[in-house]
Amino acid sequence: MERESMEFDVLIVGAGPAGLSAACRIMQMAQESGEELTVCVVEKGSEVGAHIMAGTVFEPTALNELFPDWKEKGAPLNTPVTRDDIFVLRSQDSATKVPNAFVPRNMHNHGNYIISLGNLCRWLAEQAEALGVEVYPGFAASEAIVEDGHVKGILTGDMGVARDGSEKDGYMPGMELRAKYTLFTEGCRGHLGKRLIADFKLDEGKDPQHYGIGIKELWDIDPAKHEPGLVIHTTGWPLSESGSTGGSFLYHLENGQAYVGLISDLSYSNPHMAPFSEFQRLKLHPEIRKHLEGGKRVSYGARAITKGGFNSLPKMSFPGGLLLGCDAGTLNSSKIKGSHTAMKSGLLGAEAVFDALKEGKNGEEITGFQDRFKNSWLYKELYDERNFGPAMHKYGNIVGGGIAFFEQNILRRSLPITFRDTIPDYATLKPADQAKKIDYPKPDNALTFDKLSSVFISNTNHEEDQPVHLKLTNPDIPIQENLPKYDEPAQRYCPAGVYEVVEKDDGSGKRFQINAQNCVHCKTCDIKDPAQNITWVTPEGGGGPNYPNM
Repeated sequence: MERESMEFDVLIVGAGPAGLSAACRIMQMAQESGEELTVCVVEKGSEVGAHIMAGTVFEPTALNELFPDWKEKGAPLNTPVTRDDIFVLRSQDSATKVPNAFVPRNMHNHGNYIISLGNLCRWLAEQAEALGVEVYPGFAASEAIVEDGHVKGILTGDMGVARDGSEKDGYMPGMELRAKYTLFTEGCRGHLGKRLIADFKLDEGKDPQHYGIGIKELWDIDPAKHEPGLVIHTTGWPLSESGSTGGSFLYHLENGQAYVGLISDLSYSNPHMAPFSEFQRLKLHPEIRKHLEGGKRVSYGARAITKGGFNSLPKMSFPGGLLLGCDAGTLNSSKIKGSHTAMKSGLLGAEAVFDALKEGKNGEEITGFQDRFKNSWLYKELYDERNFGPAMHKYGNIVGGGIAFFEQNILRRSLPITFRDTIPDYATLKPADQAKKIDYPKPDNALTFDKLSSVFISNTNHEEDQPVHLKLTNPDIPIQENLPKYDEPAQRYCPAGVYEVVEKDDGSGKRFQINAQNCVHCKTCDIKDPAQNITWVTPEGGGGPNYPNM
């Protein structure tokens, strides 16, 4: 097939904080040195920010480096953190506030801001375009172009393909976008990053990557209850009741709004556990309910989070490109923050690529990137917190939190030993008949809701007549293996009602149904399926959620 082709010096896949920071920094350096470079960013969302979702309490460290005058430029950091509260939820109606003196240092948020990461990315895209970067939303990178062992760019997905693979009216083949260097910044569990890690063996000798699923809502709350800058984190119930780990957040931002969410570690073992339902239960707790009662839910979303930290970081360079941000796993889970680390990895990648281009290189592996990374505050931050995630998984939130407190507040450095977490998240499930069943309350449609009404307010849309972007390696496994052994956990770990086990039309048994148009692109299925039988690939460009202010 003949495809239209475009060539650039640098191509960036994904308009998140890492990719846009890299784009801005490359062009800044080019302008400072009088070089002319072509830089392109492609983004699968319908607009920049459409697929961006995070907590978000934002640490401005990397933004200060990229744009020291960000306040004058109007960056959307409008709500400084004014108060930090942490609670241990002991049961569905009791809680204990953790005294500030016993909170690990990394969880203090003085100097940070409550923001919409989507809005920050929209602002970063404006800065990038002003610097001369070409930004193309609505273009999904479907394949990496690899020739002679070097990444040469990407193919964008075809537009106008029917579910059966035939070409519809208005069919447009994808384009070849080629570059001297391609930076992959797709966010957590990027589908091209996943392949590159496997193909180039970038995770050799590393612990398996670990993940959580973050489920979040945006609320308009009662003005009498609104306290801009209030940050609340909780641990314990409801996840403790299902033997799981993770925690919740509730942040009061500007304009009478609040974010509420729950992060559930995907290392959980009970196949009856449903992260979406755990989140709905959370909102019934008095410490959370009191903020939301009398308010109105505005938006909903879900996204997997890369939580393996330092021990799971893959090698980030390969011939022709770099893997950056959450595509590599730079989030610092002890801070519950990944935006500043993603941005810093983007800045480091930009500087490394710029130097390579200035030296006349064209696709040769940037072997010096690792040294640049090792000499940065990003490396030190991730190395110092390398024990946090494994300690939480091995010993639970209370003991794990105690280890974090000892390292951060008493020792002021990490222990001389390194905890390991070597079991991948998909391998942790117990058989369903060995696990406790969980009775979740029905939604009350005031504080708690069902999946379909939630997906509706995520503004998720996919062209229905297109190929299903959730691929089963073996279509028999869900019913023949996962259903009898695990009661097919996809029905519960998916936060969007994509997967159902339903009766066949002829009554001859059950079948596995995929409602792909509901998919919010969280990637949980790709991570947690116990048979590793589900592969998430990009749907047609522009499809998926359209998050406002998330």
